[in-house]
Amino acid sequence: MNIEQIYTGCLAQGAYYIESKGEVAIIDPLRESAPYIEKAQKDGAKIKYIFETHFHADFVSGHVDLAEKTGATIVYGPGAKTDFKMHEAKDGELFEVGDIKIKVLHTPGHTLESSTFLLIDKDGNEKAIFSGDTLFIGDVGRPDLAQKAGSITQEDLAGMLFDSLRNKIMTLPDEVVVYPAHGAGSACGKNMSKETTDLLGNQKENNYALRADMTKEEFINEVTDGLLPPPQYFAQNVAMNKSSETSGLDKILEKGNVGLDVETFEAMANHEGALVLDTRHQEHFAKEHIPNSIFIGIDGSFAPWVGALIPDLQQPIVFITEEGREEEIVTRLSRVGYDNTLGYLKGGISAWKAAGKDTDSVRSIPATEFASALKSSELTVLDVRKPSEFQSEHVEDAQNFPLDYINDHFDELDKDQTYHLHCAGGYRSMIAASIMKSRGVHKLVDVAGGFKAITETDIPRTDYVCPSTLK
Repeated sequence: MNIEQIYTGCLAQGAYYIESKGEVAIIDPLRESAPYIEKAQKDGAKIKYIFETHFHADFVSGHVDLAEKTGATIVYGPGAKTDFKMHEAKDGELFEVGDIKIKVLHTPGHTLESSTFLLIDKDGNEKAIFSGDTLFIGDVGRPDLAQKAGSITQEDLAGMLFDSLRNKIMTLPDEVVVYPAHGAGSACGKNMSKETTDLLGNQKENNYALRADMTKEEFINEVTDGLLPPPQYFAQNVAMNKSSETSGLDKILEKGNVGLDVETFEAMANHEGALVLDTRHQEHFAKEHIPNSIFIGIDGSFAPWVGALIPDLQQPIVFITEEGREEEIVTRLSRVGYDNTLGYLKGGISAWKAAGKDTDSVRSIPATEFASALKSSELTVLDVRKPSEFQSEHVEDAQNFPLDYINDHFDELDKDQTYHLHCAGGYRSMIAASIMKSRGVHKLVDVAGGFKAITETDIPRTDYVCPSTLK
């Protein structure tokens, strides 16, 4: 038997490849099916089942494409309804993969159909659970994503999650290995560990939500406390994962991985409403970029930020990237449902300038220069980190303007005001600057290195919580 965790850091997502005696089960696959098929071929094995722990909200799964290409059966837990062929499993149902068995444990709470898959070895021993978003390392799944107006609340779902954990998971042996669907950085939980696997016994001792003396009321209060609104693309990804429209990734890659000359690229932006997405490093974007383009760097949390900030999954997109990373961009966009990529600028920013086209820039200053300016004059400082980061510590008199909610609060900005922007390290503040400039706010100064660099200066800082709205 072989268990392999296939962890994708930019999504903080874990998919699983399980092989036994020439048969394979895949759990929670990403959208691109080739890696799983290639692994099976290398092992001389056949993919038999594709298990989905629930309808994912933070990424588009590859279950439909993978099933079409391999003939594997897609398996969801009780209550799941789709418009494609799949097997709706019963609670306790067993599936044979080689000489091991996978048992379905219906564990509603994160969503109604959420299920945990228990691996039983050839000797009948309970060895591992693939817990999806029911149980993370150090946390549990948020219970607010599957609310239904007037019929079920996040408190109802949290109560279900309490019962699922106590009755289905915590009764398992301490030696069982926990393989969750996500780790730190995912918006599907609040305080996940950076570790991506652990023993269940350790989680019983260290996970706040598994305290033995915890009442259901305490659990509901703690799990629902401090939940931020989910990213706007979550509901759209859930809908896609229930539909056969997730298939056809090969055609999406073919359409999007096309080099465009400068004139065609510009025409798509000007006449077809395509968004110009610049995926280079933030320092390169600050130095020079195409006017009105949006920066979201490929080497950060690229796909989640695209999903959080671009409301329409059907938005036509043309992009700029480093040579050799074109297919990667299209693939990572498709992982969160952005399938309408139309191509990239051939030759990049150099070709744009060679054609005589104008460029724009963002003024970026080191933290030392920011400290000097702050001492000598009154600045309007926007801290674009999350509220929790801001509350922990921030520059005195700074205003919290979280990037996550920039679309909701953009009207609070004054186009005649000069803003100094920073985040934690420089990535998010440049995203914010690009959005602000594209909408006519141009008096911007970015603090390079973000709050990390600021802490190395003598700028006064405080943990006092200021209002989030702009003054």
